[in-house]
Amino acid sequence: MRRLVNATAVAWRGQGILILGPSGSGKSDLALRLIDSGATLIADDVVEMTRADRQLLLSFPAEGPADLKGRMEARGLGIMSVPAAPQEVPLSLVVRSTPHEAVPRIPESLESEWLDLTVATIGIDLLEASAPAKVRLALVKLARSIIPPS
Repeated sequence: MRRLVNATAVAWRGQGILILGPSGSGKSDLALRLIDSGATLIADDVVEMTRADRQLLLSFPAEGPADLKGRMEARGLGIMSVPAAPQEVPLSLVVRSTPHEAVPRIPESLESEWLDLTVATIGIDLLEASAPAKVRLALVKLARSIIPPS
């Protein structure tokens, strides 16, 4: 199974992070802040997701322009080269752009379903100063083996 997702994805210590949100919500901004602290770019704007047995893999789209691999838009600077992730990275966490006032203090669910597999998911304000730290905390607390929903 394969799917293209309008998102930005980075790898942090071998774990894939898929960042979702509308245009201008801060996907690339959060990715750039994570990259500044040691993450690597998988893909910006369009991410390829592939299911391999009980695992989801994120990668730069196979049909994407090769000269855009390892490059992302930095608003105000243009298209910039950044450290690139290996070809495929296992998905560990989905981050959804959520307006600050809509972020629940204690969320009821921390999962979403992708290609028939359940993935740890958080909703945060992507532009909030603490967003990169929240993503790293969520990776430690929530990320686990992806399993088929029951």
